[in-house]
Amino acid sequence: MKKIEFIFNYYKYPVIPVKFFYDGKETPFIDALLDSGGDFIVIPMPIAKYLGLKLKKAGAVDTAGGETLLFKAKLHMILGKKEKNVKYHNIEIHVSGRDDIPVLIGRHPVFEDYEIIFRKNANQLILRSILS
Repeated sequence: MKKIEFIFNYYKYPVIPVKFFYDGKETPFIDALLDSGGDFIVIPMPIAKYLGLKLKKAGAVDTAGGETLLFKAKLHMILGKKEKNVKYHNIEIHVSGRDDIPVLIGRHPVFEDYEIIFRKNANQLILRSILS
């Protein structure tokens, strides 16, 4: 990965723009919530259905909104904006059986690839790539 820095402005919650691709279909850019408490990327079921993802059962989990089923799938993701972005190919994500959650960006892979700086006073989220 080349050295890159993103600066995202946000209003109330730390969100980053992402876009998902699978089998010739793609979503528009979506504001996804950066979730340091989550291990992985989670998308709601309507997005999975729209993309036509092949889902595998992953089990049930307790969430703040109650218990839900989780499924696993693989897809491609773009993090960033149209002019400046990074592509992730064939990454494993989880799909929530619920449709009332936002897209959640957990620790894998974003927190492993970037130093993340929250500038709350400026309502900015900065991601600086970590070169290994």
